[in-house]
Amino acid sequence: MFEELKGLAAAQGDRRIEALFGDTARAAEFSLTAEGVLFDYSKTQIDAEARAALLALAETRGVAARRDAMFGGEKINETEGRAVLHTALRNLDGATVKVDGEDVMPPVLDTLSRMEALAKEIRASDITDVVNIGIGGSDLGPVMAVLALAPYHDGPRTHFVSNVDGADITDTLKRCNPETTLFIVASKTFTTIETLTNARSAKAWLAEHGVSDAGKFVALSSNLEKAGEFGIPAERVFGFEDWVGGRYSVWGPIGLSLMLAVGPDNFRAFLTGGMKMDRHFQSAPLTENLPVLLALVGIWHNQVLGHASRVVLPYDNRLMRLPAYLQQLEMESNGKGVSMDGADLPYNSGPVVWGEPGTNGQHAFYQLIHQGTRVIPAEFLVAAKGHEPDLKHHHDLLVANCLAQSEALMRGRSLDEARGKVADKFEGDELERQARHRVFPGNRPSTTLIYPLLDPETLGKIVALYEHRVFVEGVVLGINSFDQWGVELGKELATALGPMVTGEQKVDGKDGSTAQLLKFVHTHGRG
Repeated sequence: MFEELKGLAAAQGDRRIEALFGDTARAAEFSLTAEGVLFDYSKTQIDAEARAALLALAETRGVAARRDAMFGGEKINETEGRAVLHTALRNLDGATVKVDGEDVMPPVLDTLSRMEALAKEIRASDITDVVNIGIGGSDLGPVMAVLALAPYHDGPRTHFVSNVDGADITDTLKRCNPETTLFIVASKTFTTIETLTNARSAKAWLAEHGVSDAGKFVALSSNLEKAGEFGIPAERVFGFEDWVGGRYSVWGPIGLSLMLAVGPDNFRAFLTGGMKMDRHFQSAPLTENLPVLLALVGIWHNQVLGHASRVVLPYDNRLMRLPAYLQQLEMESNGKGVSMDGADLPYNSGPVVWGEPGTNGQHAFYQLIHQGTRVIPAEFLVAAKGHEPDLKHHHDLLVANCLAQSEALMRGRSLDEARGKVADKFEGDELERQARHRVFPGNRPSTTLIYPLLDPETLGKIVALYEHRVFVEGVVLGINSFDQWGVELGKELATALGPMVTGEQKVDGKDGSTAQLLKFVHTHGRG
């Protein structure tokens, strides 16, 4: 499937990215502005011929038809027999969306209204702290968004507990007052063992302080019965359908913690941003379609050029959890080994996604991406303006660093330039040795996503953009981006190992390594 593209890449030979800018129109022709967001992919080896071939591939693989099927409520999650309609959660104009012949929008909008009513009630009460207890998509989405929109916080302080390690909930509750703390238990089935373990510990914490748990819990779950057994009344349970995957769920009830932090109006602005990106994705031709082009750049770097990882570098400290959020979004969605028909993939699937806020990374792992032996495509994000007008010089420096790093990755530093840097300090063989340490290979690709200001609507656009990017990549690769069977085996083995860890069951049928590790736990983890 990628033979033609690989041939085009090979034909480029040793051509450097910087040489492409001999065409003065390069930057304009290899960038796109949509919904106020500018995506610049000119600092890649993609030229007009390669882009045309990538777009032809997207057409051949049926991206547009698959997109329309998703928005139309068809069951494109074929291994689970489900529609994929997280987009309905941000469909604020209420346009009809049908699944099995029924319009899903009335209950979606009703749930949103119920969330808003509860949010207003809580924000007007004496609640000072909200603790969201979830894991995976029930944690990564809201924690990312709450941090990103810190300038808009005017509600209770919001905390997140996800790890079953007792340290997580212990350290969180040290910062809370049991009299004025509300807990959100986010588990679609209300059976997630990590989440329920933490929720029970929260209930025990209230009891230890002599505080009734009545009115102290809200459930984000579709299992009314289980939530009720836990003691949460139906009016404080917010469900969502099986056509909303966990990692795509921040737009609905899972986003309640965000709504409590920034208020219903700002939450609606977040939804509006996502909806605007949906409309762009649906209507723009592939040649001018932001999610499509972002996806095709990823395909070029991973499947065509063989770069196995992708670093996400937000030059925006409040987006510090965006790389982790995108890590789950990409790697859980497209980390597959078989195609839709169950056949082995004849090519690599999704890349390893990682990253950190930009300036921190410069003093940590940028050494590897600049001078390491592997090429790691970089994705920069930055706002044109910050939220702190009195500290504009900080933001100017931030932007300068962001632009400088992408330029440095492309340009590099030649051996002659490196010699010039140290010629006044060394000579002869030592000059040569020292100079070589200062060479930057350059020719390393990057993209930049730049936006005016990180406000709620812009955040919604960015998150929806990356969701659709993952979708397009999955369609091109011919895989199902909306199941996650890869998380099941570890869960099953952990359930079986539990009694062996506690000593309730004899260690039996385990490999030598696991048995040895259990023995160490029994020796040193008791008493």
